[in-house]
Amino acid sequence: MTKKAKMIYSLTCLFSLICTAHSSNAPSSYRAWLSYQKIDKQKILNTYQNLFQELSVAGKSPIIQSSINELQIGLKAILQTDLKISNSFSKGLIIGTAKELSMKGIDLDVSNLSSEGFLLQSDNQKLILSAKSDLGLLYGAFHILRLIQTQQALNTLDLKENPKIQHRLLNHWDNPGTVPEGRSYVERGYAGDSIFKWDELSKHEQRYIDYCRMLASTGINGSVMNNVNTAKKGLEGWKLLTPEYLPKLKYLAGIFRQYGIKMYISVNFFSPVIVGGLPEANPNDPKVQKWWNDKANEIYKEIPDFGGYLVKADSEGEPGPMKYGLTHADGANLLARSLKPHGGIVMWRAFVYGHKKSNPDRAAQPYDLFKPIDGKFDDNAIVQIKNGPHDFQVREPVSTLFSAMPKTNQMLELQITQEYTGHERHVCYLVPQWKTIFDFDTHAKGKGTEIKKILSGQVYKYKHAGIAGVSNIGDDTNWTGHLLAQANFYGFGRLSWNPDLSTEEITAEWIKQTFGHNKKIMKVVSKILNTSWRTYEDYTMPLGIGFMSNGCPDNDESHFRPDPAKRKKYHKADKKGLGYDRTKNSKGHSHYAGQYHKPVYDMYKNVETCPEELLLFFHHLPYTHKLKSGKTIIQHIYDAHNDGVKQVENYYKEWQSLNGLMDAERFEEVSLKLKEQIKYAAEWRDSINSYFYKLSKIKEINK
Repeated sequence: MTKKAKMIYSLTCLFSLICTAHSSNAPSSYRAWLSYQKIDKQKILNTYQNLFQELSVAGKSPIIQSSINELQIGLKAILQTDLKISNSFSKGLIIGTAKELSMKGIDLDVSNLSSEGFLLQSDNQKLILSAKSDLGLLYGAFHILRLIQTQQALNTLDLKENPKIQHRLLNHWDNPGTVPEGRSYVERGYAGDSIFKWDELSKHEQRYIDYCRMLASTGINGSVMNNVNTAKKGLEGWKLLTPEYLPKLKYLAGIFRQYGIKMYISVNFFSPVIVGGLPEANPNDPKVQKWWNDKANEIYKEIPDFGGYLVKADSEGEPGPMKYGLTHADGANLLARSLKPHGGIVMWRAFVYGHKKSNPDRAAQPYDLFKPIDGKFDDNAIVQIKNGPHDFQVREPVSTLFSAMPKTNQMLELQITQEYTGHERHVCYLVPQWKTIFDFDTHAKGKGTEIKKILSGQVYKYKHAGIAGVSNIGDDTNWTGHLLAQANFYGFGRLSWNPDLSTEEITAEWIKQTFGHNKKIMKVVSKILNTSWRTYEDYTMPLGIGFMSNGCPDNDESHFRPDPAKRKKYHKADKKGLGYDRTKNSKGHSHYAGQYHKPVYDMYKNVETCPEELLLFFHHLPYTHKLKSGKTIIQHIYDAHNDGVKQVENYYKEWQSLNGLMDAERFEEVSLKLKEQIKYAAEWRDSINSYFYKLSKIKEINK
């Protein structure tokens, strides 16, 4: 899309939102899963209406007011009735912290609740929502609305819920300030420009409120405002540390605070030089230490609940402590100590590669850098680790770092935006992928040491742990570019709250809240979503080979189209075979597999036990090697690409059967996307199959 076309489209979206945001007339795609559709089954409607005749609230605060506002908006839309405010505390919906409700004669046991957890108890006369904190009440309010939208029984509830992961953050890769020619206002963003209009924030306040509603409804409790690339190639994210931006951050933080969302920013390690004018940024320089301390004091004076910093250092052109012969722990601790008096944290990314004397295998390099400094990070510093050793590929093994740093706070970084999984032009539901990551057993402390247990603090005694998702949000009307990509946004939040939820549960929740309860819609959309990740993998990069897309100019086409010839260093394809041998501990080999604990290493190092979906990530094999199916590798590649295209063709056909069962706007939007996806999938099939035929000279066996 040209810049002019993008500008016209953005202005059209903006006009639509100014006219309709936060009202029943807002576009369905804008309201997402908070559409609060009327229940059409009278019996169910009557049951809910009888229960929600009045609302009694104990306590006052901005967060409690947000809870009340949401319940009033949601219940009025769903039940078509106003919620009467009462002080009876004897029937209907009763809300208050346990401390406040005890003063109303209602005693509840909340001893097992965390500061963000909530309790729901009900009988035929009343439903009680309680918590230890106001924020717990907000999460509980959204859960009540989720239960109603999914038409769950509420008359015999006895429920206690706590989030299983402490820090649950969106990471925006938005670029504030002036963006250089050829760069986007959102790096790896495919849903329009940034929602953060820094020069006219107040004009978009309702959108920021709705943004916060979406985050809080899924349990997300923090947001990083800007791209981790803050200065390279003319970017200006570093300016968020300047006096010009502090009032703007303060304004947004005031909105976030009403929904329990902490604000964080990405900062440049060289900020003392870039912003402060110092001659160096050496962590050992007292002047540098003072600069960071003073900057933290300045921020917290205006934003007392500021969360802290996210840092990309010594990586892809962003400077870091290695310039001074120091470690990443030295760099992280400099910032952590400036934040600690205020309760802030620093999240330090482990996405570091390409340095001199590094292992030639990019996958192995983060472990080599970070494992030796385990235990050297301060207790308010967190190492943020991408899910895999490469870069958000459609499939790759779980990073070895998660089981290698028991003495260092850790955070998982996932990518909600679809940088390598089709942008906004392919449906690729990532919840099934993320489930394989959460459920992966590292064997760090024997069998049963899954990633989700490490992140929840069950395995190691971390003071801080968390999860971050690189946002797929932009200023498009539907927020995410592709309507069905909203399911990735929703699914990330739900899994960050509870990684034990199943793919099927999350899928059903999203569909019912977004489209309603029509059985045909449920069946078709569930099938498309739940199979789409594997389908995308089939027609792009099967068997774990990874990195088959075009390279890295930062524009809309980057990492989108097939370009296998320029990715040879990753797939190692030649005339006889393909794949990267990462199992041998000898010169010229990676031995990445050896970074895992022994049971995992033993599984990956042997061709017979290595999961086939990762076979070519760990092994270089002949094209004629036979898989468990009896097919050769080369025939599997041909067939997977052919079958993947056919599956997308079926998605389009099945979506057409939903015509008339939903509003025309959303039907046509997805229909167009799926039609285009057929074309792009065919391009991938033809490119990859042709490439491997030319290399191998082995013809495809037609079915």
